[in-house]
Amino acid sequence: MKRTIWEFAKTIITALVIALLITTFIKPTLVKGYSMYPTIEPYNYLIVNKLPYITGEPERGDIVVFKAHIYSDNGEEKDLIKRVIGIAGDVIEIRDGIVYRNGKALKEDYIYGGITPGDMAPITVSEGYIFVMGDNRANSMDSRDPGIGEIAVSDILGRVDLRLYPFNKIGPI
Repeated sequence: MKRTIWEFAKTIITALVIALLITTFIKPTLVKGYSMYPTIEPYNYLIVNKLPYITGEPERGDIVVFKAHIYSDNGEEKDLIKRVIGIAGDVIEIRDGIVYRNGKALKEDYIYGGITPGDMAPITVSEGYIFVMGDNRANSMDSRDPGIGEIAVSDILGRVDLRLYPFNKIGPI
C-alpha cells in the first residue's frame, strides 16, 4: 500500500514539474485583431516561446508578443503581436510607402497591400529597445504610433514560433 501511494505521488510530482517547465517557457496566445494579416489571421492560436529572449536578444524579422502599456475597456493591459523591424542602433524611416532600415529599402513581401502608408522621419532605435510594425500596416497600432513607440526588450513576452489553429495551417510561423 505504501509503495502504491509513493508511485502515485511520484507521478503527480513529475506531472507538476513538467507542467511548470512548459508554462515557464511557452505561452499559448489567441490572436484577436487584423494587424498581422495576412501572416497571422484573427482567431489563430499561437505558441509563444519565452526562451529565446531569456538567453538572447530579439532579431530583425522576429514576430513578438509584448506588453503594450495600453489598456482595454475593462482595464486589462493589452498584449500586442508585431514584427521586429529594427533593433538598437538601427535607423528606421518611411518614405513613399517604403520602409528603410539604415538607408536600405526593406523587401517586405509579407505586408498586406504591399506598401506602408504615410511617411516617418528617420528615428534611431534606442539601446534596450526594438521598433515593431504589423504586417497589415494600414490597420496596425505599432511603433509608428506615439502611444506605443519603441518597445523595451524587457516588455517582450516571447517570440511566436508555432501556429496550432486553424488545423490546416499548423506549423512554424
